[in-house]
This record gives sequence, structure tokens and C-alpha cells, in this order.
Amino acid sequence: MNNNIFAATAKGALYGRFELREIYRKYLVKAFVIASVLQFAGIGSYYGILFIQEETEAPKVAMVRILKYSELGPPPSLTNTAPLPTVGLSTSAVKPSIGIPVPVPDAQVSPDQVFASQQELSAVQGPTSEQTGSGNVAIDQDLRIDDPGIDEFLPVEKEPQVVKSVQPKYPEVARLAGIEGTVWLKILVGKDGKPKKVVVLKEVPKGMFTDAATEAAMQFLFTPAIMNAGPVACWVAVPFRFTIRSGQAS
Repeated sequence: MNNNIFAATAKGALYGRFELREIYRKYLVKAFVIASVLQFAGIGSYYGILFIQEETEAPKVAMVRILKYSELGPPPSLTNTAPLPTVGLSTSAVKPSIGIPVPVPDAQVSPDQVFASQQELSAVQGPTSEQTGSGNVAIDQDLRIDDPGIDEFLPVEKEPQVVKSVQPKYPEVARLAGIEGTVWLKILVGKDGKPKKVVVLKEVPKGMFTDAATEAAMQFLFTPAIMNAGPVACWVAVPFRFTIRSGQAS
């Protein structure tokens, strides 16, 4: 730049504020372009290095080992536990004085007293089970199992299904008054699929359609719930809606 100024001065050309402004703009644009190129080159180099490092690194693989049930081994025994340490007693053990048979003369024995034999005792024992060759267990006598509570959770393999439904009768008083409502009932379905008990969960309005819904619910028929390949008693929820538009309850 100084050489240009000296050359222009030597030739006798005018050189002043306007010439300096033009030279300033020209070099400012060049500086801006060079700075932008250097900045973009630096940013591109940074991200390029990161990309190359990600490509060269081995991908992270989660190692999962799947074991078969047979490879787990037997569970720890509940009976073969370590014996408890014995504690010596300083005092001598007292011999039991109750339950020791005492011989008595034959004259004091009642001739009417008869003791049951082993055969008689085995004949009156509780229900027994008999295992067949197929692996099934047959119970000679059915055990009585209490019905589940209304809030008791009972896991079943198959829920009860409605086989026969009965439409409840629309109360005449409610029909004439134009009252509609809904009754939510909970029905205890027995092993034979018949309702055993009905409990009202919620009713709107209260006390208007309860009797009609309960009477219809007791006439339902279901397929019994299945658990462990056998029927069990189970609770099911059934809503009954009473509407004037259809002229009947559902």
C-alpha cells in the first residue's frame, strides 16, 4: 500500500481521502472473506474429526446371556439345613411324670371298653387322593372351599361368559314418571355357572331399579370361571340400564 502511495505521488497523481476510502473497502472485503473461510474450515475440521472417531470406534454391544431352565440348577434345600448347635445344660433333666402307663389289676379293667383297631381307624380317616398313571390326581371326596370375598382378587385362567341373559322388568312407577337410571351389580357365579349372590355396587337413582335388576341378575346363566383346569366361583360386574326411549331395560 505504501508503495502504491509513493508511486502515485511520484507520477504526480492526486491522492487523498477518497482514494484511501476505496482502498479501505477493497481490503476490508478481502479480510472478511478470508476470516469467514478460516472459520468455516476450523468448524468443519472439528466435526470431521468427531465423525471419523465415531466411525473408527467399535459399536457398543450389550451382552445378554440366556439360560435355560435346566441350566439354573436345583434350588437350595429347605430341609437339609445345618444342625443347630447343642447347648449343654448344667442342671439334670427331669423325667416326665405324665403319660407313663401304669399297670392296674385286671379287676379294675372295664370289660365294655373296646379300643379301635388299625383297620377301623383307617376306615374313618379323611379324604384321600389317588394318583393315576397319567399324572392326574383324583380326590375321593370334594373339599369344601369358601366363596371368595367381593373385594378378593382371584386370578383365573378364563373369565365367566354370559350364556343366558334376562331383561329386567321396567318398574311401572318409573315408566309413568319418565325416570331413567342405571344399576351396577356384582354377581357371584358358582362352579355350576348359576348366580349365588348379588351385591349392588352403585345405583342411579337410588332404590328405584334395584329390585328389578337383582331379580333379573339371579336368572342369568354363565360359563364358570376356570382355574387350574377346574371350575371356581368368581365375581363378575354387570350393569343394567333402564331407558324410556327403548321402552325396556338392558
